[in-house]
This record gives sequence, C-alpha cells and structure tokens, in this order.
Amino acid sequence: MHPPSLPSILLAALALLAPLTSAASDDHSKPDVIPCTAKSPSTNGFYDLRPLAVQVHDPSKKLGKEKTDSWQSRGHDYKGNFSINVCAPVVEKIEDVVGVEEGRWGNVSAFYEADGKVFSIGQQSSGIMFRGRKLVLQYTGGSPCGSAVESRSEDLSDLSDDDEYPARTLSGKVVGSDEDEDEPKKPKKPLPTKRHKSTLISFHCEKDPLKSAAVASFIGTDPDECAYFFEMRSEAACPGLGPVQAGLGPGGVFGVIVVIAVLVYFVGGVMYNRSVEHARGWRQLPNYAMWAGIGGFFMDFFTIFTASCARCLPGKRGYNSLPGSGNGSVARGRGRPDDENRLIDQLDEEWDE
Repeated sequence: MHPPSLPSILLAALALLAPLTSAASDDHSKPDVIPCTAKSPSTNGFYDLRPLAVQVHDPSKKLGKEKTDSWQSRGHDYKGNFSINVCAPVVEKIEDVVGVEEGRWGNVSAFYEADGKVFSIGQQSSGIMFRGRKLVLQYTGGSPCGSAVESRSEDLSDLSDDDEYPARTLSGKVVGSDEDEDEPKKPKKPLPTKRHKSTLISFHCEKDPLKSAAVASFIGTDPDECAYFFEMRSEAACPGLGPVQAGLGPGGVFGVIVVIAVLVYFVGGVMYNRSVEHARGWRQLPNYAMWAGIGGFFMDFFTIFTASCARCLPGKRGYNSLPGSGNGSVARGRGRPDDENRLIDQLDEEWDE
C-alpha cells in the first residue's frame, strides 16, 4: 500500500477547512437576542437600555455612586407621583397592590400611590421595540381600571336594602311592579371586559454631556386612567455599536485567511511543478531549493551563536594571562613593533609608486 501523495494531503486539508468557515458564517447569521436591547430597522443602530435598569443594592457591598431607588416622575396635576424602573421591577418593596395577586407584587415595574393605596401600572418587561422611529417599552397587567371596575359599584349603589330581596308572587312577578307578563324581557346588558392599567415609555437620546442622569417625565393618561404615557431622556437611549457575536473574532478571521492563503500557495505550486516542471516527490513543493536550504541556514546560525556565547564564558587561565607576566606581555610587546614597521614600509612603498 502506497502512502498518500503530497497533493492529496493538501487537498484533504483544504476540504477540512471549508466546514469551519461555513460554521463561522452560520454563527454570525443567527445572533442571540439580548434582553432590553433593540436594533433600529431604519438606521441599524444598536440601542442598549440595560444601564437604566436599577438593581437592588446588596447590603454586603459598600454603597457607591450607583442609583439605589427607582426613577421618579412627578404627576403634576395628577393625583400621585410615579416610580418607574426600566426592564426590571422597582427596587422599592411594595405591598397591598390594588387588584394584583401577592405573588406578583415583586414583579411590578411602575406604580403610584393615591389615597393611601398602591396602584400598579404595569408588570416587568424587557421587550423594547421600535414604533416607526420611536424606541418604546410597554408594561401591561397593572391594577384593574376602566368602566368594568366601576360597573359593579354603580349597580350596588342603585339597589336599596328593600330592593335586595323584593316580594314576589307565585308566578315570580315582583309585587308592586308594573311589569307585564306578556311583555318580552329585554336582554341584559353584558358586563364590559375587565381592563388593567398599562404603561408606555418613549425613550429619547440625550446629547447634552452635562446631563448624565436619566429624566422621566409624565405625559398623560387616558380618560379611563388605564394607559399611562411617559418620556425618558438619557444618553443610554443613543445608538451605539452592537456587541460582538459569538464565533470567530478578528484574530480568528485573520488566521483563517492566512491558512487559506498558505494552502492556495502550496496547492498551486505543487500543481505547477507537477504538470509543467514534471517534478516528483518533495521536489513538487514550490521553491523547494529555498525550503531545503532553511535547515542548513538554521544550523549555521546555531553554530555561530554557540561560538559567540563560548567566548563570553570564563575559561581556565594561568599566571601568563596576568598583567606584567613575562611570557605573555613581553612576547606581545616584541611582536608589535615589527608589525608596525612592516605596515609603515608598505605604506611608504605605495606612496612612492
């Protein structure tokens, strides 16, 4: 059985590299969804509102400059002020929320207090979105509101104590009423659907560098007090660069390009030398003479380097190497004048010529 040839080895390596590049492209085509972030469909700007989410302070850690309470918004002509958090529940501990189950009290993201009662205007949500060119966040599932809440109280107020249990005949007719038995009964008016308070926050980019903190402003509410509208200005609502997706980074992409270039160089050189130069074996490699001489170059460099280091190492020296010793210094002293005389004579001869 013959070993695989050099071209087959290079082609197999190139085939193994192709799935890696396709897998990297698949990773980039399926980005992960990050909560409390959005990408503008018109400008492709990336918006990250996570810095606006106020977290509950850990008592074990030292209190720094971070915000410890929810964002406050004055109601002005409304009956209460508002506490809001972005993409997270409010940090304040609230209880006895009107119309909200106890298990959901810790998930309220916006509320207000009026007449000693706590009203929720939305549960926590991190799904920010674009409505046209506006970046908005909506909270739903707050306290009950609207005519559905008032209908029961109005019906009960219309009934007196005497009307609660009216006297009836054997046929079921109310005593004292002018109701005609033959008159068809009018269908009862269906009760309206139960509604809950909700909040819609519109975010705007704050370009003033002096205003570092976000500002929440109450815009208004509908007549039924079921929908509340706010505007929040912050530098966090300005577009920025998106996060680097998982997969190959810049270094990995550069490495893949280098590997592909090297493979193309070797495969192209092998095919040329095999078909045009009719080379066989390792001589099919492009610039085979250069690659074969690299080993000798490194051997020569290693020899020169070790020889230079050997000169710097201390060796065994006798008394002849000491200054003033008879053999060494005298011999060198005798040899120097002769060499100088020869050099002077040689220069004189060249000058005469």
